Amino acid sequence: MTEDPHGDWDPRSPEVLADQIGAYDALRASATMARSDYLGWSVLRHADVVAVLHDPGRFSSAVSTHLNVPNGMDPPEHTACRHIIDGYFTPELVGAFEPTCRRIAAELVAALPRGGQARMMSGFAELFAVRVQSAYLGWPEELTEPLLQWTARNREATLARDREAMAAVAVEFDGYITQLLGVRRDTDPPPDDLTTRLLGERIDGRPFTDPELVSILRNWTVGELGTISASVGIVAHHLAAHPDVQDRVRTDAGLIGPAVDEILRIHPPLIANRRITTRPVDVGGQRLPAGERLTLLWASANRDERVFGDPDEFRLDRDPGLNLLYGAGIHVCPGAPLARLELRVLIEELLHGTSWLDLDPDEEAVRAIHPGSGFTRLPMRVR
Repeated sequence: MTEDPHGDWDPRSPEVLADQIGAYDALRASATMARSDYLGWSVLRHADVVAVLHDPGRFSSAVSTHLNVPNGMDPPEHTACRHIIDGYFTPELVGAFEPTCRRIAAELVAALPRGGQARMMSGFAELFAVRVQSAYLGWPEELTEPLLQWTARNREATLARDREAMAAVAVEFDGYITQLLGVRRDTDPPPDDLTTRLLGERIDGRPFTDPELVSILRNWTVGELGTISASVGIVAHHLAAHPDVQDRVRTDAGLIGPAVDEILRIHPPLIANRRITTRPVDVGGQRLPAGERLTLLWASANRDERVFGDPDEFRLDRDPGLNLLYGAGIHVCPGAPLARLELRVLIEELLHGTSWLDLDPDEEAVRAIHPGSGFTRLPMRVR
């Protein structure tokens, strides 16, 4: 594997980017940790990642100079914010959203071309992610196309590592959020939706500031658009590439939810998260000083042979508590119930509305590269 001149490996080398998951598997086989100038210390093994996740006192999430509510916070600030945010993903709210989610999924499945090539990322997965997220938060359908275009620009800027372009798209997205908040403040009565409800929340006896509101909604939306669309592509590709799995879940729809989680363990939709040490600490056999950057590689830990055996084997009898798909500890994904609903419903509708899914024999899928996962292009045939 190509080495980084400032570390043990280069996560941006062509070899690694060509097959991220395979590269992480190879690295994990010979090391517990790997250092690079780009990612700091990458934590590779499941046990070490879990230990970091459950120790926010020694491994801080405040890794960025930008406001990040609540992902970039530590207790006690994180605790108060997280208590409020968890109220937006209750079983009652998520359950009530299922009919809307199913309607959107059914419409998109019905629109897939039969017989010819279906572009499952741009024409299906990304559109689903934008539409369900907007519907859940109460945003207008007119925002769908601007958000799709914004997602494409954000991806291009990130892949090019163009900081100026990344800053510009961030400002553009914040402008959408600010406008949505302004509409709710200026309308009497305001729309009865979750975005309006967020305006009325109080933290430590005060309302959220506008930058805090923008950060919360940015986290919900940007994370949703990226991970949900990636997850849809990964699951669709796996079902088409593994006819036995596709046949099994078509026969028993009750297996769809667990199957989705297992497929996304095999091919994680989110590559990594960051932490920083707050004091000298041991991780993976390494003694690290305070202030050291860590990258928790989900795409490695969730495939650790010490926990899962053959990481590519599809099994529904695994302990679901070991799957780090939605993280663990105090920063476990608050939107996990919503994400699971959306993915289950979409795959139910996709299988119900089709007779079979095939990979396109004439054009290969194109995998996403770091920091993305899944596919940037996924041509398929739908019957």
